[in-house]
Amino acid sequence: MQLTANRWLWLRGTLGSVLGKLDLPLVIIAGTLLALATLVMASATADFGFRFDAHLVNLAAGLTVMLLVAQIPPLRLMQLALPFYLLGVVLLIGVELFGETSKGAQRWLDIGFTRIQPSEMLKISVPLMLAWYFHRHEAQLRVRDFLVALVILIIPVGLIFHQPDLGTAILVLAAGVFVIFFAGLSWKLIIPVLVIGVVAVTTVAVEGDALCAEGVKWPGFKDYQRQRVCTLLDPTADPRGSGFHIIQSSIAIGSGGVFGKGWKEGTQTHLEFVPERHTDFIFAVMAEEFGLLGCLVLLGIYILLIGRGLMIAASAPLLFSRLLAGAISLSCFTYAFVNMGMVTGVLPVVGVPLPFVSYGGTALVTLCIGLGLLMSIEAHRRSRRRDR
Repeated sequence: MQLTANRWLWLRGTLGSVLGKLDLPLVIIAGTLLALATLVMASATADFGFRFDAHLVNLAAGLTVMLLVAQIPPLRLMQLALPFYLLGVVLLIGVELFGETSKGAQRWLDIGFTRIQPSEMLKISVPLMLAWYFHRHEAQLRVRDFLVALVILIIPVGLIFHQPDLGTAILVLAAGVFVIFFAGLSWKLIIPVLVIGVVAVTTVAVEGDALCAEGVKWPGFKDYQRQRVCTLLDPTADPRGSGFHIIQSSIAIGSGGVFGKGWKEGTQTHLEFVPERHTDFIFAVMAEEFGLLGCLVLLGIYILLIGRGLMIAASAPLLFSRLLAGAISLSCFTYAFVNMGMVTGVLPVVGVPLPFVSYGGTALVTLCIGLGLLMSIEAHRRSRRRDR
């Protein structure tokens, strides 16, 4: 009896220690988001029940990984940053040399017992590496340090872009840029890049007909990437081909109105007009069935999630923690902004999932790792405050 009581006390103490590392506001926000996502997924996969079952498995795996990552202290994360980054780059090189091709892209690597997509791990390892690098040079940051950081970022982004995987390359690039920006990058260097971007976008918009003419090549872009931009400019040019995704998602979003058609009542969705409705275009399902109000609720949850992440970043005691938490928080914004932009026809279709909502085990686990890192950083701050 005494042994049983001791085991119970040990189990309760261990469980309390593990759950004590979780940040309650973040748990509530993420729990609400995942509950809404599960509701939408149940509708989007109504005709494919096995996918909903797989989503629940992915969700359980993601939450388990989040709980485990939350137990790792930031100092230990710093020790893992360099080897984790180097492993990711080596695996990306392995994809270039030995990777498997699927749907025209060479993104997968067969490691014997399973296939992995190494580009996903760079979404975490790149900001982790850059945060560690700037933390080491915190005492005196020079222009040379920012140039080295740029090289650290460009190597994996270039390898991912070459696969080609433009969507993941954008996400990894954004995560790295956020770290560099928070580390103190001068606006004098940022403004010229913004000006070049505005000029490029304006040129494409004004000269779209000429640039999208048959036979015109865009340096550095694959033909299908060029086609995606041209489709964005005029989706009606090929309504049954490349423009089909944007046209049908726009119809679904508009038909939802203010209040939506109701859960599982979306005609565009369940008559299979909306393509990839459980992955990249799940926001169209959300808009059709829950309307403008449902979309505003989703946006509000994202704002709370990002805001809580930035609060954790602002109060973190270490530069490493501040940079990492800030990058993770704004990476979630990048996910949501790019996905909603492409589904509504504002941005080209680049294959970026809606964070925590779209179907996909790898993406969901990666996002949950980000939540675990935020919780680890906040738990470390609370621990330091108690020790004083």
